[in-house]
Amino acid sequence: MTNRRVVLASRPEGEPSADNFRLETSETAPVGEGEVLLRTLFLSIDPYMRGRMSDGPSYAAPVNIGEVMVGSTVCEVVESRTAGLEPGDIVSAFSGWQEYAVVAGRGLRRLDPARGPVSLALGVLGMPGLTAYTGLLNIGDPKPGETVVVSAASGAVGAVVGQIAKIKGCRVVGVAGGPEKCRYVVEDLGFDACVDHRSPTLYDDLKAVCPAGVDVYFENVGGKVLECVLPRMNDFGRMPVCGLISQYNLTELAPGGDRTAVLMRAVLTKRLRIQGFIVLDYASQMADFLRDVSGWLAEGRIRYKEDIVDGLENAPEALCGVLKGRNFGKMLVRF
Repeated sequence: MTNRRVVLASRPEGEPSADNFRLETSETAPVGEGEVLLRTLFLSIDPYMRGRMSDGPSYAAPVNIGEVMVGSTVCEVVESRTAGLEPGDIVSAFSGWQEYAVVAGRGLRRLDPARGPVSLALGVLGMPGLTAYTGLLNIGDPKPGETVVVSAASGAVGAVVGQIAKIKGCRVVGVAGGPEKCRYVVEDLGFDACVDHRSPTLYDDLKAVCPAGVDVYFENVGGKVLECVLPRMNDFGRMPVCGLISQYNLTELAPGGDRTAVLMRAVLTKRLRIQGFIVLDYASQMADFLRDVSGWLAEGRIRYKEDIVDGLENAPEALCGVLKGRNFGKMLVRF
C-alpha cells in the first residue's frame, strides 16, 4: 500500500519553515505478528515538535534527518495481527506525520466514537489535557480562593488548566494573544479575567486584575509574560513550567540579556516552588484524568476549541503557525 509521509529534511536555525520538511511516498511494511496497520484520521500538532527538530540535549531523542516527524494520532485499524483489535476499530497512537503506519498493537488505546468526537483524544482528553490536569494538580496544588494565572490561556493546555482551576474554586486569570482570544477565554471558558500579552502595559494590566497577587502561575510561554508575572507572585507561590514557546526559536538571548539573576532572587525571597515537568512523568494518572475530565466534559464544566486544517501537506505550515501563536484552540490536521 502506498503511503504519504512528511520527513524532516533539515534542521532549522531559528524559526522553522516548510523547507525543513519533505513530503514523500513509500510502501507500507508487511504487518507482523502483534502489529496493526493504521490509517491516520487526525494528527496532533504541538509545540514540543520544535524541540524534536533540533539535535541538542533534551528529554527525548531528536528526529533524525530523513525520518518521519513524530506526533500523536487518531487512526483507524486497517489490518490487525493483534488480539483484541479488529479492522474498523478507532485508536489513539503515536504514528507520526503519515497516512499509514505499521505499529505494535500493544498499548494502543481504543476509542469509542459513540462517546464523542474521536479528535478529543488528541486534545482535552489526550496529551494536552493530561498535561494540564497533572501539572496543575500535582505541582500547582491550587487551593480554593487562590489566584491562578495561565499563559497561552486559549491554547489546548492553558484552556484546560484554567477550567480545572475554576472547578477547584480558584480565581483564574488568563494571558492570551489579542482581543478575540481574550474574549473567548472569559466568555466561553469562564476565566475571571484575561489580559493581552501584546499590550504595552502588560505589567499594569496584570496588576489590575491580580490585586491580591498570584499564587499559581502555569507557565507555557516564558519571555515577557514571565517577567510581568514574577513580581506579582505571592510568598510560597508555585509555578508549574510546562513550556517556553516564546523561546523555542531563539538563536541568541532576547533583548535585555540574561534575567536568571532576577528570577533566582524572586525564587529565594518569595520561597517559590518552580518545577518543570513532562507529561510522561504522570502517565500513571491517566485513568484518574480520563475519569475526572470526561465527567466534567459531560457536565458542561469544561469546554474546548479545535483549529483544524485539512491535508497532510499542510502540517508543516500548521506547526509554524502554532509556534507563532496563530492557532486558536487545539491544532489538528485532518486526513
